[in-house]
Amino acid sequence: ALPSAKMGCFTFIKVMMILFNLAIFLSGGTLLGVGIWVTVDGESFLDIFGSLSSSVLQVVNVSYFLIVIGAILLVIGFLGCYGAQKDSKCLLMMFFSVVLIIFIAEVAAAVVALVYTTLAETLLTALVTPVLKEKYGADTKFTHIWNVTMKEVHCCGLNNYTDFTDSPLYKETGNYPEPCCKDLQPCNDTLAADSDVQGCFHQILEEIKTHAGVVGGVAAGIAALEVAAMAVSMYLYCELDQK
Repeated sequence: ALPSAKMGCFTFIKVMMILFNLAIFLSGGTLLGVGIWVTVDGESFLDIFGSLSSSVLQVVNVSYFLIVIGAILLVIGFLGCYGAQKDSKCLLMMFFSVVLIIFIAEVAAAVVALVYTTLAETLLTALVTPVLKEKYGADTKFTHIWNVTMKEVHCCGLNNYTDFTDSPLYKETGNYPEPCCKDLQPCNDTLAADSDVQGCFHQILEEIKTHAGVVGGVAAGIAALEVAAMAVSMYLYCELDQK
């Protein structure tokens, strides 16, 4: 009775592997479709970072991000689903390798995010602050985007109100944007200094830290799924080895 029980277990795991990867395949297809369909209005995000938008941050365009993620999920889903269905050791090993690479990349990204927060702040300050001083108050679209961001996030500039010193708005009126003075007017040097509104970078970081539990939970869930997928694919691979 033992071989048949083992066979039953093998078949059950194989079917679960196929269904699981079919779901991944379909969600990958959906994301890919959405990514291609939305030639996203990622422009507004890019405009905040001004001169960078044409080069570096073009990569961050959301539609490309969706297309890449969708394509990766399609590949994983196909390898796992077809590999399990056809009892293909080669495809199962490829599935294992792809998931392992993604798992390692995620761990590396998490470490980098923790270590380089201050570096990111320094880099953004060096790149974004000059653009703020040059464009805020002169470039309508750029000014509008920053105004919306500052109102929504309750923040001022990237670091603080001094980011707007010498901007076209400051030169023209001698005032800072209203969010820098908690919407009190006129937002001059004294009031801005007294209001002490946090910079948007710090504020967004705080938001992230507030939701870190949720993000961490989701990340842990994804990691657990990946480990389970690797374990299952290895189990199927080893069982096929014994046949």
